[in-house]
This record gives sequence, C-alpha cells and structure tokens, in this order.
Amino acid sequence: MSLFYTDLNRQYVELREIDKMGRKAVDSNQVFIDGLPVPVADRIGEEGRGFEYILHGMNPERILIAAEAIGLGRAALNRATRYANERIVFNRPIGQNQAIQHPLAESWMALQAAELMVQRAAWKYDHGEPCGADANAAKYLAAEAGFDACQRAVMTHGGYGYAKEYHVERYLREIMIPRIAPISPQLILCYIAEKVLGLPKSY
Repeated sequence: MSLFYTDLNRQYVELREIDKMGRKAVDSNQVFIDGLPVPVADRIGEEGRGFEYILHGMNPERILIAAEAIGLGRAALNRATRYANERIVFNRPIGQNQAIQHPLAESWMALQAAELMVQRAAWKYDHGEPCGADANAAKYLAAEAGFDACQRAVMTHGGYGYAKEYHVERYLREIMIPRIAPISPQLILCYIAEKVLGLPKSY
C-alpha cells in the first residue's frame, strides 16, 4: 500500500456522497478509483510504506476525536444547566431537584476526568513518548462522557429536548461519531486488555 496526494481527475474517480444523520458540515463520500494515473512526484513517502505511515496518524486522531467529544459534552451540559435554571415548574426551577442536578453533576465530573486523560495522551504524543494506551483510553472515556452528557441534556429538556429549537437533539446525533469512529469502544477495550493488562488476544 502506498499513499499519494494528486489531482482529482473525474475521468478516473467517482464520488458518491453518503447521506448522514449528522455532521452535515463535512461531506462523507464513497470513492471509486479506476486506472487513475499518479505521478511519482505525487506519492507520499516511499512506495509500499503507506500503511506504516497511516499507523503514525492513528494516535493523534484518537486524541483529536476525544477532544471533540469533550467539547460536545460541555456544549450539551451548558445548555442543560441553563435550561434547568430557567425552566420553572411548580414555582421552582427544575434544577433545584436532585433528580436533575445529580446526572448533570456526574457529567461535569466525567468530562473533567476524561479531559485529563486527553491532556495526558496529547502531552505524551507531543513529547514523542509511546501513547497508544493513553490515546485509546482518552477516546473511550471522552466519547462515553460526552454521550452521557448529551443524552442527559436531552432528558433535562424533557419533551423540548426532541425539538430542534433547543439544539440538544443535534448534539446527541453528533456525539455518535466520536463513539463509533475511528475505532469502536469494544476494540479499545480489547486493545487495553491485551496491550496494557497482558490478557490473550480475543479476536
């Protein structure tokens, strides 16, 4: 496998956009390449080392996705908190009820803890230290904390959480990407079990 960066010649390349439930700001496409001539000057690195080069980008990708999940979770938590303070039911803000307070407080703590793992993984990567376990753990913890925060934001809004007007339904859709990509939570657990804990490979 080799990497290249060349002109997109529609004579040899077909793109088919994938309609998605979220992430509308960025297109996702199926790409079909048939007989595309690629000049040697457009090759990235040495021939046959493409997969090796891709591996070098996986840890920073996980760290970036983790940071995105933290941001999404915080955006959802901020909207939920504001709504909980403003929404008055039976002459008191719903945020005065512990059933509303406690899940939001848990999400704040989980997001804070996940951010520390993101910072740890980023620091190791920046300093050239092995960071595979940290990057995977950061992605896992941030995605789960972000998902919980987005889901709780919808629930805090009650029926309004389903309405586009309040944005939290959008956050819930968007947080699915950090949970799914670029690696599933199950594969991260397998990685940690094998590479960190020394357990036998399960797949």
